[in-house]
Amino acid sequence: MAQFKETLEPSGSEAHGANGNPSAWVRRFSALIPQGGSVLDYACGGGRHALWLARQGYRVEAADRNREALAALTDVDGISTRAVDLEAGEWPYAGQTFDAVVVSNYLFRAGFERMLNLVSAGGVLIYETFMVGNEQFGRPSSPEFLLMPGELLTRCAGWQIVAFEQGIVDRPRPAAIQRICAVRGPALATILP
Repeated sequence: MAQFKETLEPSGSEAHGANGNPSAWVRRFSALIPQGGSVLDYACGGGRHALWLARQGYRVEAADRNREALAALTDVDGISTRAVDLEAGEWPYAGQTFDAVVVSNYLFRAGFERMLNLVSAGGVLIYETFMVGNEQFGRPSSPEFLLMPGELLTRCAGWQIVAFEQGIVDRPRPAAIQRICAVRGPALATILP
């Protein structure tokens, strides 16, 4: 497995709160989202990405089942919140699409295709989460929450893959992660520096 040096994200609960640093992966590939575009921060947790994206001028919907975490985002310009269980109940996004969907540290395989369908034609998926191998570093350790090698590539077959990485990050607690940035459809995406 490849080793990546990544020290931008704190470990523990502070990493996912509204005051946590946004992922370097999300920051890097957000430039592919049309200026002022609509973004769904899917299973947003404390909203670190929603906050950062709103500050960049995007219209963000922060979706999560944790109403307390969403409460900190309700009065932020550029952010709308939706308290929703993305794994059960009626699907709240029927017929909706976004210019981008951002997912970090979340995996629900049974709903993966539904999540992909939220990305509009020409839209961007920016996704990163834990993969097999993370069990040696701690949680998550259940295979249910760990991507298999190359799984994001397989799930995004037919999309334009802008970037893909999988391996060990050192951030300061090591973790095994997999991440992808993909554009829906065969059109070539802009390559970022």
